Amino acid sequence: QVQLVESGGGLVQAGGSLRLSCVASGSIFSINDMGWYRQGPGKQRELVAVIRTSNSIVYADSVKGRFTISRDNTKNTWSLQMNSLKPEDTAVYYCNAGVITSMFEIESRYWGQGTLVTVSS
Repeated sequence: QVQLVESGGGLVQAGGSLRLSCVASGSIFSINDMGWYRQGPGKQRELVAVIRTSNSIVYADSVKGRFTISRDNTKNTWSLQMNSLKPEDTAVYYCNAGVITSMFEIESRYWGQGTLVTVSS
């Protein structure tokens, strides 16, 4: 079993910053891509950012230049630094990872439970 646990959500004023973190634990052989998704009120879940094993990164256009994703492979953690937050960034943020649990298994995807980020205007 693999568990992903997020932390760092909360309430912030527009223009402020928050840092989200996710830690993966359990039966982990390796983690391929590590990412963040969000789901705003009345919206579908969308990709925010993903960082791959090669350290290549993809950001949603709406967060480019404001958010930074990073990973620490030694600790199975990854973070999302969010700056210049806007009210439209209000959402539940979920971490996501492609995890291989043993050298004999294929990748499976796992989700965290979500953390709420609220940006007030």
